[in-house]
Amino acid sequence: MPRSLEEILAQADDLADTFEAYEPRPEDRDTVSPVTQMRLAALKRAAAEREIAEAVAAARESHTPWKVIGAAVGTSGEAARPRYGRKHAS
Repeated sequence: MPRSLEEILAQADDLADTFEAYEPRPEDRDTVSPVTQMRLAALKRAAAEREIAEAVAAARESHTPWKVIGAAVGTSGEAARPRYGRKHAS
């Protein structure tokens, strides 16, 4: 299920638009549907991915090795590079 950073960020933008246009109904005030919970979780994940991508870009600008970046994000440097490398930055 790994998706690209671009797909995650695009989904975050779509979800943000959905939430901005949402008008709650009175019955929505006391409960949160499972679908809404999933959307909120996806939005949080996308925000975290954006923050990670920005931090990786800053780390690379300061010449931090991919091995160190990979360890910081819980993967190898080899896996972090294609996911967060310059051609994938937003």
